[in-house]
Order: sequence, then structure tokens, then C-alpha cells
Amino acid sequence: MGIVYSVSANKGGVGKTSFVTNLAGAIIKKKRKARVLIVDTDAQGNASLAFGKNPKSYENTIYDVLVGAANIEDVIVNLKKGLDLLPSNVDMDFLDFDVLTNQEKFKAPFHLFKHPLERIKDRYDYILIDTPPAMGLTAGNVLVAADRVIIPFSPETFAVSGIVRVIDAINDFKQKQNPSLKIDGIVGMMVDSRTTLHSEMLAKARQYCDQNQYHMYNTIIPRSIRFASSTAYEGVPAVFSDASNPIVSAYFELMEEVLTHGKE
Repeated sequence: MGIVYSVSANKGGVGKTSFVTNLAGAIIKKKRKARVLIVDTDAQGNASLAFGKNPKSYENTIYDVLVGAANIEDVIVNLKKGLDLLPSNVDMDFLDFDVLTNQEKFKAPFHLFKHPLERIKDRYDYILIDTPPAMGLTAGNVLVAADRVIIPFSPETFAVSGIVRVIDAINDFKQKQNPSLKIDGIVGMMVDSRTTLHSEMLAKARQYCDQNQYHMYNTIIPRSIRFASSTAYEGVPAVFSDASNPIVSAYFELMEEVLTHGKE
């Protein structure tokens, strides 16, 4: 049965989608027999866009799964050998309203995703969930369904306080809804080690993790302009397009670290 990772943060622009899509790509490229599912829960549909797909083109998405209008098996689409996607689109903007105003139908609003996901978990080795940048109904459903959480952050000003807020929110939710949930690790994204600010914020984040017994991955993902262009012009995440880019080798190193730590 597959391990379910939620990739969670409390703000946008920290590289969640890049992390999910490139980690998934690194897994299937390095481990040829692996089966990976990307779950996109963000209304922007960025995981689809990362593979050159138009989120508006899907007849059904994760929204339809969550409200019981479609079976998860019928909504999943194949991207590459060993790699599938459960897509999202703007319908997810209406999930909170549609669910919370119909409590008669949705008596357990944080358990909309757990049971559908359990039906297909044994088809995959790894399930990576790209979450929206807010701790709301969607994130709650993901955390109930997940086994582990990975928290990406960009080492800007107040980055550490952001990590603390996310961890506190996850731990509070965990106690009430999913006691077996584990924070797998924290990862630095879009890092420019040449700047004093990024170096200092990384050091502070690592110090916080060490003091509070949270794992922080040794591998960091560097900032790269070429990295963004791989999706924009080639319609695939960087790990599929540009082996010479240092960010690609960083993702393969991070992939090994994540999967090794996941066995502990």
C-alpha cells in the first residue's frame, strides 16, 4: 500500500507544486518499477500545468470526488509510465461553500477524501498531494488522508515563524483527526546560498528543527531561472528536461533522502 505524503505550507510561492511534480518525476525516472500518483487539490491546477495540461479540459476533477459526484478511479489520468494525476481546477474554489452549507449531506466534512483514496492506495507506491496555501477544509481533508507531511519553505524573512505556525496547526489537527500523522521533514526551496538572508534563515530553521526534534532534509533546492522555463516552454517538470541543471541533480538527491527517511 502506498505512502501518502501531504506537501503543506501556509503560504503560496514556496515551491509546493515544483516539489511535488519534480519529486514524482525523479521517483519514476530513478525507480523504474515505481508507481506514483500526484494529487492536485489547488484550484489553480498547477500540477496539471506543470505537465502542459489545461486544468479546464477535465470533465471531472478531485472536486467531483470530494462531493461524491464521481468515482476516484474514473477521474485519475495517466501522465507518463508509472505516473498518474488526480487533477484539480477552479471548482475547488467552491468546495468550502458547497460542503459547509450542506451539513445534512456532508456530516463528516474532513473525511471526504480518506475513503476514496483508500480504495486506490494499493495501486501506488507513493502518493504526493499538492495542497492549497491555506489551512482550510481542503487541507484538513488531505491531512486526514495522509500518512506523512513534508513542509517546504523559502528562506525569506519570517520563514521560521511560518514553519512554526504550520507545524502547530498540523499538530493540533493531528490530535483531533489523525493521530498517526507524522511530520516527515522540512525542506528549503528556491534557496540562494549566496545571500546572507537565505543562509541565516536556513541556519535558524535547522536550529529550530534540531531543538524541537523535527527532521530537516540536508538537500536544499536552489533558485534557478532555467528551472521555471522548463515548464513554461517544454511542458514538463525540470527533471524530465534538463539533466545539466544543478536543480535537477538536487531533486534526485532529495528524492533519495525523502524515500530513505520515509522507511524509518
